[in-house]
Parts: sequence; structure tokens; C-alpha cells
Amino acid sequence: MKKVISFLKVLLPLLFGGFLIWYVFKDLTEKEKSELYFALDKANYFWIWVSVIFGILSHASRAIRWKYTIQPLGKTPSFLNSFFTVMIGYVANLALPRLGEVTRPGLLAKYEGLPFNKLFGTIVAERVADLLILGLIILTTVFLELEVLKEKLSYFYAVGLEKYDFTSVLLIILFVVILAVVGLIVLIKSQNAFVIKLRGLIRGVFEGIQSILKMENKGPFLMHTAFIWIMYVLMFYACFYSIDETAGASLSAVLASFVMGSLSIVFVQGGLGVFPIAIMETLILYGIPKGSALALGWILWSSQTIMIIVLGVLSLLLIRLVNKNSIVEPVK
Repeated sequence: MKKVISFLKVLLPLLFGGFLIWYVFKDLTEKEKSELYFALDKANYFWIWVSVIFGILSHASRAIRWKYTIQPLGKTPSFLNSFFTVMIGYVANLALPRLGEVTRPGLLAKYEGLPFNKLFGTIVAERVADLLILGLIILTTVFLELEVLKEKLSYFYAVGLEKYDFTSVLLIILFVVILAVVGLIVLIKSQNAFVIKLRGLIRGVFEGIQSILKMENKGPFLMHTAFIWIMYVLMFYACFYSIDETAGASLSAVLASFVMGSLSIVFVQGGLGVFPIAIMETLILYGIPKGSALALGWILWSSQTIMIIVLGVLSLLLIRLVNKNSIVEPVK
């Protein structure tokens, strides 16, 4: 039964991604299809290569950053082994969700003789740091769109006052507060398996933050974290210049589509189908033609996915070659 559930966890997201691709293409008009094909055909591939270079720099920085969390274990791995295992982990994640989180420390344990369980624990600090930076980018995007949000909130507030009196609004707010308090009590007290897992996740975030604050090299760690995400944004932004219709997009449009694209990868394995559509739907709000917006989404997704596959496969071959005389038994 567990094997069936694991299989469905992989298959269903992929089927959903495939369905979304069909559903969007089905509804494209002939004009939008022409815009899509024209944009893909006339794309400036110089900027796509620039984007790939930014992507490689981010992955190299991630490999260096990982070394800072491993140093307290008593041994610092080589840059090549760290980089190779990071890229192999990315490829593994494309094959199976979260497989890379096990593959990466497993391979480094094999080639560097470090304990797997402790290596696995070092990834928590990385994930927490990345989560905090993504949250900061989301807040920045909201701040840039504050005027638009104000207009929307003012509209809903005005509509709400027409439908409900002041007492009703207060009762709704009170209900939400009570609901939040009850939810917090359940989170603290409940023994439900899902709630226990959620508590563990929250605890892991706090432990990750504490481990960063206690880290000897937290300065370089935080600098690399900032560099990684700057490269991510530049990697994303560079591709906008590959298509004429998106080259003049505002910073708000870039950041909003970056956030939506990043979140879409969480829901469907590798972002298949969902990532390009998330980019398209976001950029349409900023006046970008549908066909060009979808083309950009596919360029972004394809260029980075191909880069990860190529570097991941090369890393799988090279890590054996580089370490052919130095495989050691992992410490228990």
C-alpha cells in the first residue's frame, strides 16, 4: 500500500502538470498561438545563456555555503564534492519529490566519510535561510504593490460596509480571532499525526534559525545566502530580455512572477506545466501579451531544467572519477 501511495505522489502531480499544459494550449486563440511560436522562434538566446550562467553561480555558491554548516562536524569537504552532490540532488528532486534531500548527504557521506544523519541535519539551516529570504522577497513584492493592494482593500471595505453594519463586522473579526486562538491551542495540545508533523516542522524552523545564529561562520553563510538569491533573481530577470514584449517589464512584474514561479514548483514536481502557466498568468496582469508571457515561462523553465539535468548527469559521472581512489566508509 505504501508503494502505491508513493507512486501516486509522483504520478498525480505529473498528470496534473500535463493536464494544465493541455488545458492552457486548448484555450489559446490562433493569434495567441502565433505570438507564442513567434516569441520562441525569435528569442534572443544570448540572454538565456546569461541566465544559465547566473544559475550556475548560484549553485556553486550553494555548494560553498553548505561547507560552512558541515565544518563543525570536524571535516570540511572539497568544493567539487559539495558541488557535485548539490547538482545530483537537484536531478534527484526532478525524479522524485524530496529525493535530493537524502541523495545529497548520502553521497557526501560516502565520498567524505562523514556521518549521514549529521549531514542531513545541516540541510535544515539551509532550508530555513532560503525560506526567510523567499519570505523577504514576497514582502518586498507586496510593498511595491502596496498602492494596488490599497485600492483593492478600499474597494472590498466599501462593498463590505454596504452589505454589513459595524456590529456585524466586529462579530466577524471576533470570530476570526477565536478561530485563531482555538487553532493555536489545537496546534499545541493535539496528538493528531498531521498536527504532530506540523509542530515538528515549526520546531525545525526555529532550530534552524538557532543553528544559524550559533554558527561560527554565520557571516559568510549569510553572504552566500544573499548571493544565491540575488543570482536567482538575476537568472530570472535575464530571460525577460530574451523576448521583446517582456524586456521592458517593471521590477514589480519581475518579482511577482518570480514569487509565483517559485511557489508553483512546490505544488508540482519540477514545476512541469505549472511554472510556465504561473508566469503567464502573473505577467498578463502587467499587460504582457498572453502568448509572449507563456513563451517566457517555457524559456525560463526549460533553460533551467536542462541546465540542472546536464550538470547533474555530468556530476554523477565526475564525482566517481574525482574520487576513484578516495571512497571512505561513512562515520556511523
